[in-house]
Amino acid sequence: MTLAQPSQTTTPGTSPAGRVLQVGPLLPSLEAELHARFDVVRLPRPAERFLAVSGPEFVAAITTARVGVDANTLAALPNLGAVIHFGVGYDATDVAGARARGILVSNTPDVLTDCVADTAVGALITVMRRLTAADRFVRRGDWARGEFPLSTKVSGKRVGILGLGRIGRAVARRLEGFGCTIAYHNRSPVTDAPYAYANSLESLAAGSDVLVVAAAGGAGTRGLVSQAVLDALGPAGFLVNVARGSVVDERALVRALEEGRLAGAALDVFADEPHVPAELLGRDDVVVLPHLASATHETRAAMGRMALDNLERFLSTGEVLTPVPHPAPASTHDTTEVVL
Repeated sequence: MTLAQPSQTTTPGTSPAGRVLQVGPLLPSLEAELHARFDVVRLPRPAERFLAVSGPEFVAAITTARVGVDANTLAALPNLGAVIHFGVGYDATDVAGARARGILVSNTPDVLTDCVADTAVGALITVMRRLTAADRFVRRGDWARGEFPLSTKVSGKRVGILGLGRIGRAVARRLEGFGCTIAYHNRSPVTDAPYAYANSLESLAAGSDVLVVAAAGGAGTRGLVSQAVLDALGPAGFLVNVARGSVVDERALVRALEEGRLAGAALDVFADEPHVPAELLGRDDVVVLPHLASATHETRAAMGRMALDNLERFLSTGEVLTPVPHPAPASTHDTTEVVL
């Protein structure tokens, strides 16, 4: 979809089509370049009075996957033409409401695939081989008093992937190198996938030693990894989540670990970030990470470049380079990507 916009290119400090609203914090280097090149205002908090007066001035908004532009903010921006996301995810934005008004929505796909997949595999190895627990064991001086307990072999295991999109495929390719058997679950089979398809998440979990969650979040899949799925994975099974905390029933996960119905979990995302359930923090069978899957210098720079390119393209032509899928996936077990 193309919106009517002036065709001239932007110049530093100006935006020929109108002003840009920054919703939430951005990477400092991205924020500095954004404000140097465009007429940008960061949304103050509380926002209601500011938007009531200045909302009509803004033709584009730039935000992150975690913050997004919600329905109330959209309603206060009557001339908005595009929502630009720094990140692959967009579930925090009212995408349906935006599309109903002809507002374009973009994200930054592809550039974070490798780093997220690397993190997923690293987290999988870490929890199964208990590497962080072993590190603490040495630092406490416990090695002098005895051997560290045995852990679980990674190579040759059966790995189930929830969400065989770009990142899910990248995880699968890496684990092929470990001689792992790969299966996956989406809402429907992927026609060119060389892996076994499970027609339900419970059946995927039941046939897996490890379940990797590599699918986008959203209200439609909240708690998709349920107690039943965790029970199917079983007391020798491991869970790895580099997607959204909301996809996993966090309380069910805590209970499964406490009751010995799951062997371990490696988690980069949580339901109420940055808050992590206290019950997880003292466990040697759990690896907890601060939502860092895409947090490398190289990937964040590439994401920032893509976000700026999307914004510049919109302000000069009324189009974006990387629009999100249309229509948006109905559930996170479609072939989609994780969110940042």
